[in-house]
Amino acid sequence: MLTYEDCVALCAASRREIEAIAEHEHIPLMAAAEMANYLCQNAGGERCIRRFILDDITAAEARGDHHHALVLTAVLKHFIATHPDSSLSESSQPR
Repeated sequence: MLTYEDCVALCAASRREIEAIAEHEHIPLMAAAEMANYLCQNAGGERCIRRFILDDITAAEARGDHHHALVLTAVLKHFIATHPDSSLSESSQPR
């Protein structure tokens, strides 16, 4: 049986990115790891993860949780650095 640690090690996203997805989607970490790995398979999915993290930052700021917003901002910067296609707009995608 795979543990959560095994899934994180096999995933194309980091532990913090998986946690951000779980927070955004209100799902367990194991399900978020599976979702993250699936979404990281293409630029459209990567843009979706970027949007999730941005939404989480907005929600943290709205409730006054500035520390969590800063943590998520670092997660977003790491995600964009490791998944550069996540920043491409739909119109800049090759056809």
